[in-house]
Amino acid sequence: MFVARLGLVDFRSYVRADVEFEPGPNVLIGPNGIGKTNLVEALGYIATLGSHRVATDLPLVRSGAGTAVIRCTVVHDNRQLLVELGIEPGKANKARLNGAPKRRSRDIIGALRMVMFAPEDLSLVRGEPAERRRYLDELLVARQPRYAGVAADYERVLKQRNALLRTAYLARKTGAGQRDLSTLAVWDMHLANHGGALLAGRLELCAALTPYVAKSYEAVSAGRGAVGMAYRSGLDEGGPLVADRQFLAERLLAAMAASRKPEIERGTTLVGPHRDDVALTLGELPAKGYASHGESWSFALALRLAGYEMLRAEGIEPVLALDDVFAELDTGRRERLAELVGQASQLIVTCAVEEDVPRSLRGARYRVVEGAVHRAD
Repeated sequence: MFVARLGLVDFRSYVRADVEFEPGPNVLIGPNGIGKTNLVEALGYIATLGSHRVATDLPLVRSGAGTAVIRCTVVHDNRQLLVELGIEPGKANKARLNGAPKRRSRDIIGALRMVMFAPEDLSLVRGEPAERRRYLDELLVARQPRYAGVAADYERVLKQRNALLRTAYLARKTGAGQRDLSTLAVWDMHLANHGGALLAGRLELCAALTPYVAKSYEAVSAGRGAVGMAYRSGLDEGGPLVADRQFLAERLLAAMAASRKPEIERGTTLVGPHRDDVALTLGELPAKGYASHGESWSFALALRLAGYEMLRAEGIEPVLALDDVFAELDTGRRERLAELVGQASQLIVTCAVEEDVPRSLRGARYRVVEGAVHRAD
């Protein structure tokens, strides 16, 4: 799989941009703040329907414009697929595949499989659990696109259940009396079903991914220490978890029943996949708080490379993007990384200084200037 062409209209800093990429290495060169990351961010949005830099769509639309458009031509098994996405903050995105409108934007998920590593990924090691949950879910969807619907359904039901709990909480706090919570049992059942499916996918993914993480860290760090990862759920207290949807749904349903009183008192859902975490360890210690800057950087890179290698081993050849990565690495790590990614079907690298990128990865080169991209070779 590779991206043959990317077109942007009113996306971030670009009024218009049109870039033709090549299979193999592609290097985007330009000063910091000029718009290199905007290009890989647009590709990432097509792949995940989200930005790795911001939580809302508003910053993605150029100031003064109402809508941003991303057009991406993807080549897979010698077949071309045109993916188009219109982003209008506050409204549902409009998606097309080969010109045909799609009822839901998530129907384009899977058209482009992509793994991206960016400086923001340090938060996978140092940040909050939400960052690690997002990492898992994006990889889960890249591996099996149907999980985009599972995650969306879980979030929809969670929002409805929280709204019911919140209404009852506020009524009690303001002296407005008790609210009818008879429908809470219905939302419990829906949340358990969708949550069980999402949790089963995450558990199975973690089990498959763990050896790739260990191998990738060893390669990136030249064997300096061992790392581990383990899924941590609030349901663990009831005994070991297995990646079985029905088993997990029943466990989640029981946990919600046990948490009924504190949930009503606090006005929010206290158990479920939205509160889980992934424990990352360096040796015997938790990586968060103990890993040095270099170790954290290597661990974050290993997480992304592990996902990439796992997808490749399962017959999926994703596009790999490295956003401003090489400037943070010493010479040894640069060369080791180049060895690991050199055979990617398509690699997109951004850099401010071309010499930071190992020569073996320079391939097709592009100069990024204010609002424009030009082929440089």
